Amino acid sequence: MPERPDIGVPREVAIVMLSALGDAVHVLPVVNALRRAWPDTRITWVIQPVPHQLVKGHESVDEFVLFRRRRGADAWRSYAELSRTLAGRRFDLLINLQVYLKAGLITSLMKADVKLGFDRKRARDMNWLFTTHRIPPRPTGHVQDQYFEFLEYLGIDPDPVEWRLRITDEERAAQRAFFDALDRPAAGVVVGTSKLEKNWAPERYARVLEALEIDFGLRPLLLGGPAPAEQAAAERVLRETRAHAVDALADDVRRLLWLLDGCALVISPDTGPLHIARALDRPVVGLYGYTNPKRYGPYRRPEQVVDGYARFVGEQYATNQKYRVDGMERVSVEMVLAAVERVLESARS
Repeated sequence: MPERPDIGVPREVAIVMLSALGDAVHVLPVVNALRRAWPDTRITWVIQPVPHQLVKGHESVDEFVLFRRRRGADAWRSYAELSRTLAGRRFDLLINLQVYLKAGLITSLMKADVKLGFDRKRARDMNWLFTTHRIPPRPTGHVQDQYFEFLEYLGIDPDPVEWRLRITDEERAAQRAFFDALDRPAAGVVVGTSKLEKNWAPERYARVLEALEIDFGLRPLLLGGPAPAEQAAAERVLRETRAHAVDALADDVRRLLWLLDGCALVISPDTGPLHIARALDRPVVGLYGYTNPKRYGPYRRPEQVVDGYARFVGEQYATNQKYRVDGMERVSVEMVLAAVERVLESARS
């Protein structure tokens, strides 16, 4: 592996992290730390359109370059457009935080004195071939801590961990109008994901919604996106429950942001809205069974996890990327309601 580069204070830094709302959330403490350490450095982030909606206008990023991914025979056009956009640009440092082939191809297209990526063991799709320098190998850790390894390599302190998600004045006005129309504080509940194995049983969600309304005095809001699987899950929950839940699913990431911010509580499986809520410092109950909460849970908030990943109470499993397809079945209504009570009590204290 090449020696650690002496880059001093770079004039131009590029971040390559393209997709997934949760991953975009995890990048924010990285760019904030870079900004604290190098206040005069220009930071450019290569990103796809949907996560860009979440982080656009962020105070620590000078420029977002959109990668509009196409599939099939037109895939090459995506890379050609990006290459034209970046023509003539050269960065002192490029940080590739993603380990898939598309990120590697983009890294190869961009000109940079130092291209920093993951070590060979963790870089999928031979991503290490596209970088000039790599962070040292380490055991699997939380995704957020894994990104912080890049900061450590560069001699930058990640603390304090800050996300600084921005909500505009216009969005604040829409938020006030929405929540003022409710008869009680809101509990946002994400009832569907794009990964079916992460989904929880609709009839269990239905019982939780009833308890939120009757026992905790909250108005349930069903949150999520427009994907058919999410819409179908929400419809099933609404048919099953006696709670007066509000269907707030929509194809609008910015609206999802201010809805989450306005909730007194958020319940969600391992998915983007959960990590957004954590970044907003909202009380969260995360439902985990398919994915490992030690790696993907709300960052530094283990008390906010309902752990169905453990096959039995107290199981000492390792932090890893393995999936347990039967895990969500182990998440019971009682476990979730106990976590709701615990999290709300903590928020009040």
